[in-house]
Amino acid sequence: MLPRDLVRRIRRIEIGTRRAVNAGLAGQYHSVFKGMGMVFSEVRQYQPGDEIRTIDWNVTARLQAPYVKVFTEERELTVMLLVDLSASGDFGSTERSKAEVIAEVSALLAFSAIKNNDRVGLLIFTDRVERFIPPKKGRRHVLRVISEILAFEPVGRGTSISLALDFHLKLMKRTAVTFLVSDFLDDGWEKPVGLCGRRHDLVPIVICDPLEESLPRLGIVCAKDAETGSPIHVDTSSERVRRAYEAAARRRREAREKVMRREGLDWIEVRTDADYVRPLVRFFKARARRRGA
Repeated sequence: MLPRDLVRRIRRIEIGTRRAVNAGLAGQYHSVFKGMGMVFSEVRQYQPGDEIRTIDWNVTARLQAPYVKVFTEERELTVMLLVDLSASGDFGSTERSKAEVIAEVSALLAFSAIKNNDRVGLLIFTDRVERFIPPKKGRRHVLRVISEILAFEPVGRGTSISLALDFHLKLMKRTAVTFLVSDFLDDGWEKPVGLCGRRHDLVPIVICDPLEESLPRLGIVCAKDAETGSPIHVDTSSERVRRAYEAAARRRREAREKVMRREGLDWIEVRTDADYVRPLVRFFKARARRRGA
């Protein structure tokens, strides 16, 4: 049985995300993520302009009139959530930590998927693959996915996006819509992201905190790396230090976005100090326009 506090958190997230899903996000999700193939629908009489290759010769011969096969898009999808719950997710300079935002964004995507009768799976990773839940349908399954994220206690503290993507590529043989939810504070993920993007419909979701981009003037601050535990003293009153910090953050962002543009990936950036629904809506609308959905 789940602890009461966890049940309350799951319920709160379900109620909050349901509003966004019912407000139209699920419909936009549907318009963007098309089916992965074509399935036979029916046979109907030939009409001028129909593709000759679709003629059903058996039916045509039997009825003594030309009939064609009609195919429709296979709507059912497999959605995989690759969720980074390494120790850096515990950080948050606002009311919510990155891990809390990750959980809510993942829930929103999962509920959008089941609203469209898609299967949802989960892969939780740190510097190792920590948990895998095979894709299934239904509300009960999605609630399990959310509870796994919220109740998760990692073994590893570091981050290995490449390891998670390698595991996903080996395990998922059929094309899946793959959301990679991470703060991307890691190295060596560039090549695996490209490989995954060529096989699956990969959408990176980058979780950012404002304090990772700029430092307030607070004097000498003792900070600790969440993943390595290494302490460091930073003189935030120094303008030179603050500028160097901002420049490093800007280079990290530009390098990340350069890789994603090179690989032809659409990505979403979500901040801990802002509404996470709006970036998702903007992403769906922009992608629908580009794809003519």
